[in-house]
Amino acid sequence: MNLIGEHTDYNDGFTLPMALPLDTVITFESVGRPDTGTVTVDSAGFGEIEIVPGGDVLGWATHLGGVIELMEESGIASRGWRACIDTDVPTGAGLSSSAALEVAAIRALLERAGVEWPPIDVARVGQRVENEVVGLRSGIMDQFISAGAIQGHASLMDCRAMTLDPTPIPGNVVVAVMDTRTRRVLAEAAYDERRASCERVADALGIAALRDATLDDLGQVAEATDRRRARHVVTENDRVVALAGHLRAGDVVGAGARMNESHVSLRDDFEVSGPGLDAIVDIARRAPGCLGARMTGGGFAGCAVALVRADDADAFVADVVGRYDYDGLTAEVWICEPSAGASVRRSG
Repeated sequence: MNLIGEHTDYNDGFTLPMALPLDTVITFESVGRPDTGTVTVDSAGFGEIEIVPGGDVLGWATHLGGVIELMEESGIASRGWRACIDTDVPTGAGLSSSAALEVAAIRALLERAGVEWPPIDVARVGQRVENEVVGLRSGIMDQFISAGAIQGHASLMDCRAMTLDPTPIPGNVVVAVMDTRTRRVLAEAAYDERRASCERVADALGIAALRDATLDDLGQVAEATDRRRARHVVTENDRVVALAGHLRAGDVVGAGARMNESHVSLRDDFEVSGPGLDAIVDIARRAPGCLGARMTGGGFAGCAVALVRADDADAFVADVVGRYDYDGLTAEVWICEPSAGASVRRSG
């Protein structure tokens, strides 16, 4: 889950994600040959699938098929296993459920092979699955934080240098994740169009990515929509760095203000919010103890996040759940502590 820094990762910018205390678990054992064997997976709520060499892989299993294919390309024998998968990460909510599945599968296959990769290499394979196999031109943030998060910390992520800088969350605040229960439908085309918009501006300015642009540079961009979307990226990068600084200094009021500004920018400049997200953010900002709130994830539907004074956490949850009723839906709110990234536990 991203505290701030939306749609900046694929622009070589900064983000500030944290891992949630939610899990995607793969119970895994080898059966058959690791170079040619069939993969059989039983996923809670989605049924059983088989991945056969040379066969088609459809639906949610595309992510697993992509992991197998790209791990083999990297020299890791990745067939001949069976597994059960269960998760409490809600799908389609903007909480990186696909990245969690990819990272869990990669870590399991590396463990079986007796090979250890740093988090960035795990993340790169997961991102390639999204980009090359699934066909979504997403950045690397979701997989990187799933692989490399530190307990008790968010991470200032530099998506050009590919580094994670652990950033502690002050003890007097908590992070509230608010699921609107709305879900994205056909949002991939809109996502790709916004990424293309950013790339057009970078090309027009003669720079590698919008990470290198300033607000003054954007005066050269004639097309109003492209200019507005680029403005979000430029200002969002500044907000990410500022919010990380606020957290380190214990300035929770300043951190909340940057989150509020981010939501306005995502809604008005980048145009990726949605009515359910706007409704819950507005409710959250008026709830007890709220310092700031914004949509999180790719946008259009799903979840929002709020920074809340710890003493008011219970009252905040009750207030948001009690007052949110967009489209007859009932919100779910989790109070979350930053968790560690993916891990492996051997049985026996």
